[in-house]
Amino acid sequence: MESMPISKPHYKLALIGGLGLLFDGMDGALVSYILPVITPLWHLQGAQTGLIGSSLLIGILVGSLTAGVVGDRIGRRKVMMYALALYAVATLAAAASQNWEMFFAFRVIAGIGIGAEAAIIPTFISEFIPAAKRGLFVGSVAGFFSLGYVSAALLGTFVVAGSPEGWRIGQVITAVPVLMLLWWRRILPESPRWLISRGRYQEAEATVDALERGVLLTHTMKQAPATSHSATTAADESIQRPPLFHFPELFKNGNGRRTAVLWLLWMSVTFSFYGFFVWIPSLLVANGMTMTKSFTYTLIITIAQIPGYYSAAYLNERLSRKITIASYLAGGATSAYLLSTAQDSAQILIFGCFLSFFMNGCYAALYAYTPEVYATKLRATGMGTASAVGRIGGIAAPIIIGASYTQLGFGGVFTLVMSALLIAAFAVLVFGVNTRGRTLEEISEATVIEPRHDQAHAQPVNK
Repeated sequence: MESMPISKPHYKLALIGGLGLLFDGMDGALVSYILPVITPLWHLQGAQTGLIGSSLLIGILVGSLTAGVVGDRIGRRKVMMYALALYAVATLAAAASQNWEMFFAFRVIAGIGIGAEAAIIPTFISEFIPAAKRGLFVGSVAGFFSLGYVSAALLGTFVVAGSPEGWRIGQVITAVPVLMLLWWRRILPESPRWLISRGRYQEAEATVDALERGVLLTHTMKQAPATSHSATTAADESIQRPPLFHFPELFKNGNGRRTAVLWLLWMSVTFSFYGFFVWIPSLLVANGMTMTKSFTYTLIITIAQIPGYYSAAYLNERLSRKITIASYLAGGATSAYLLSTAQDSAQILIFGCFLSFFMNGCYAALYAYTPEVYATKLRATGMGTASAVGRIGGIAAPIIIGASYTQLGFGGVFTLVMSALLIAAFAVLVFGVNTRGRTLEEISEATVIEPRHDQAHAQPVNK
């Protein structure tokens, strides 16, 4: 797979994953346009509005954790399909909500599906792409989030704000991807790396052979009693039936520092991202803009995500992932500071576009970086857990900003964002591992050997 040239199946897999993330991003971003509408409709208080703003994040936290452990247990393909179905059904139900409690509940359920997809899709894609193009491909797939956010901005501006029931119509539109299940069921293969980790060598070989022929293989085969690669032994049985929960392994065998860095990155970036994008329309309205004008500004700011994502995806292969992440975090921190000092609407628009560019560029590198640092048997769990931990910051952001805005003001809110981004940039530069140009197997095997007291001059080595 590492020596295989990039061909039509790789692009098709990227499109499959990208479309899944596009609709996830669309539904996740739409809440920022729905909040200013349903707040007066249901006479919501600030805490209730903030709770709805965090509802999707609560579900995403659960979905990310679940998808990680289940994806390592039953495979990437099944989790992707189940997650898409759950998200679409819950989104349709949310469109029929008669009160904020019902809307909140179904937004949480939809978030479980979104969280599962956001965790499993980058893992899935990274296991198909050769090392030389992995950062570019996974970053580009993550870039479909930006297309989802732009779609949400268009829905918010022209559908949600267009009629009293526009928010319901917007929710129905975001449930359309349920139709993709028919396509995914027919075309989606399982990850060969995952199949190998489960001792299903014949299926893995058949899938890779099909990739070499330029097609995607979706059917599975019965594993033979014995193959040239394995025999029926107790060891094989343990490979095929791994433990469901193995979170402690995230801190064993050299994984501890990697996990700590990723968790800090995800928490800081997600706090900043959701603190900004969930509240920006409401903050603009609070600063004297009409709702229509605030939605238009938010649309322009959202469009700036697209070059942010794809410029970072390009730099993933020109620079190391951690340098790309740190650079975009620093750019985001600078933009947050400038936004906190903005004096008029034009400055808010310009600096908001800069912040959108750098924040989302950081995600393009982070989605490529996270699944790379773990072994196949732990990759989905590591990706899902890091994403879930990050959602703690995302859940807290709308609540903290909603509660503190009256005391901190517009500038103080974005000072919080700036501080979180600078902390994350420092952590990844100092403690992050370099993954550029290395196969997934090389990265997972590289561990630091701590010197013993009698080997004070021993150097870190790779396994």
